[in-house]
Formats: sequence, C-alpha cells, structure tokens
Amino acid sequence: MRAGAGNLGPFTAQALPDLVEAAVRSGAMDAATTALERLGAYAEVPDSDWAAGLLARSRALVAEGDVAERSYVEAVERLERTRLRFELARTRLLFGEWLRRERRRGDARVHLKAAFEDFAAMGADGFAERTRHELLATGEKVRKRTADTLNDLTAQESQIAHMARDGRTNQQIGSELYISARTVEWHLRKVFGKLGITSRRELRDALPDR
Repeated sequence: MRAGAGNLGPFTAQALPDLVEAAVRSGAMDAATTALERLGAYAEVPDSDWAAGLLARSRALVAEGDVAERSYVEAVERLERTRLRFELARTRLLFGEWLRRERRRGDARVHLKAAFEDFAAMGADGFAERTRHELLATGEKVRKRTADTLNDLTAQESQIAHMARDGRTNQQIGSELYISARTVEWHLRKVFGKLGITSRRELRDALPDR
C-alpha cells in the first residue's frame, strides 16, 4: 500500500472508484488523489480489464486535457471487454459529461446515448435520469412516449416489449422466441430508448393492450 492511503480508512477496492468520483465532485482533490493511489495498488492484477478500466476511469476524473481523454478512452475500451455493463455505462456517462464541459457536444452525445440505453435496460432509473439531463444539456431531444414512438418499434421489438410488459423474464422470452437472453436484453434496450422510458415497469403505461 502506498504512503498516504491509510488516511481513508477501511475502503475496499470496489468502493474506491466511487470514492474518487465523490471526492472530485465535492472538490476534495487531496482525498481523490489518495484514493486513486490506493486503487492503483489494488488494481495491479495481470490481464484484468475490469481493474484496469476502473483505474483508468478514476485517473481521468482527476486529470485534465489530453490525459483525461486518453484515460476515458482506455476505460471504455477495457470495460467493453468485460461483463460489467453497469460500470461501462457509468464510464460513458462520466466521459460524456466531460466532453460536454469541453464543448464537444456531438462527441458527448455518442457516449451519453449509449449510457442512457444501458441504464434504461438495467432499470437504473436514477442514473438514466441523470444521463437524460446531460443529453438535454447537449441540445439532444430525448423523446417522450407518443403514438409515433410506438410506430418506430420493429415487429420483433414490439413482440418482446409486450412479453416483458406481461411479466416474462428475459430467459423466458428468449426460450419462446428461440433467441438468447442477451439478445432479448439488447432489443429491450432499444425499446426503452425509443419509448423514452427507463424501466420494465414503465412498459405497462407505454404500451397499449393488444
């Protein structure tokens, strides 16, 4: 463990990335730097994309300019190779926020849209709403539920959405349609984005009875 890390108390490796972000947002840069140093010691795991990805994201939060951008890019690339979809979405959200502050709105929208769709698919309503506000700040129009948005659904998306609305799990839907649960999740993510919703329970209000 590196010098100065002991000032943080018994934070685990899983909590340290959150601590770095919270410290940066509150302006406590000394605490953020100390947490980053401890995370660096924890993250020295060979061939671990998840550890390296979270470390890169944390480095980006305390950095500026090109260093911050390179760190965010590395974090996204590494987390894309893992199953940590929530952490990938959080990283895209943070990257999008940073890009917007750099007045690169077009680049910001790419990451924020992907983050919004992932949060919506996972039912992470709080993060989805935070991402929606960031998208609005870039000038993006986040679509509301209308009859027109329902018409945007493909036949398969509509079928999957109605089955999910009726209470079937992704595994059950996949079994009935002969597709994988991961494919069902991917379709639902697109459905949520098109309908402007963030959770499965909102499907009951968003979709008409057939």
